[in-house]
Amino acid sequence: MRSGRFKADAPPGSRFKGYAGFLVQDLVIRAHGIAFRRECWRTPDGKMAPAPLPAGVDGHFGAELRRFVLVQYHQRQVTAARLVARLRGFGVVISKRPVVRLLIDAKQSFLNEARDVLRAGLTNAAWITADDTGARHKGKNGFCTQIGNARFAWFGTTGSKSRLNFLELLRAGREDHVINDEALACARARAGPVVARLSEHENRVFADRAAWRAHLERLGLAALKVHPDPSADRQRRRSVGQPQGARPARRRGDRQRRRRPVQGRPPWPVPGPRRPSGSQARYVHRRPTRRAKRASAL
Repeated sequence: MRSGRFKADAPPGSRFKGYAGFLVQDLVIRAHGIAFRRECWRTPDGKMAPAPLPAGVDGHFGAELRRFVLVQYHQRQVTAARLVARLRGFGVVISKRPVVRLLIDAKQSFLNEARDVLRAGLTNAAWITADDTGARHKGKNGFCTQIGNARFAWFGTTGSKSRLNFLELLRAGREDHVINDEALACARARAGPVVARLSEHENRVFADRAAWRAHLERLGLAALKVHPDPSADRQRRRSVGQPQGARPARRRGDRQRRRRPVQGRPPWPVPGPRRPSGSQARYVHRRPTRRAKRASAL
């Protein structure tokens, strides 16, 4: 912000009483380029060794330009073609391919930031809520899970909404598996023999999922099946045409509520080409009585 002083054309005899402020806001958008001159040295083995770039420089486009492209595309719904035209209007030398690369490449830093937000929220939050909804990703149906509270929010898209998938999301990117006292106490209420095998073994910490899976196979726990098998139940629902969230179809021998059969109505008489009027029309369209049925039978 810059400031300036302006003199007033006051008549003779006036007294100076200070300054009156007046703020004017404006927006300046222009291209800003920085040319670095890096020293280049040839090593004895014939390779070139240029001087490194300053910290924060990643590619030929600065952080402000990257931020502008991401905000315009994701929050303002500006297409890539219009982004190219707008940047060229500002004086930036750019084509459509670099804009698309700015939108889809090198986004691991954003994923790491989202992971850190989830970890901090799960560690410090007094309570959290979770919800999921259907979402399409790369042309396939998936599920978007939301975890958060009044202070933070995290979203993750996966191909499943099972209990194991939700527990995997709560791990917030951690790969290790640990068997501690809290895990054993939670598992004792669900599966007693399995907990005994896990607690008796000396190995309690595993580096990744492969090591944890190998440990379960050595203990003979990987071959255990859940009753009823959820995968078999989903396959049976697909075969009978039921949706995934519907109640399972009744099996033979299950108790079911029997309903009274619905009796069909007798056919109504159809009037002739000339529609009768008045009481005759009401009589024609009225349901036949028992006496009329006897007369027609005779």
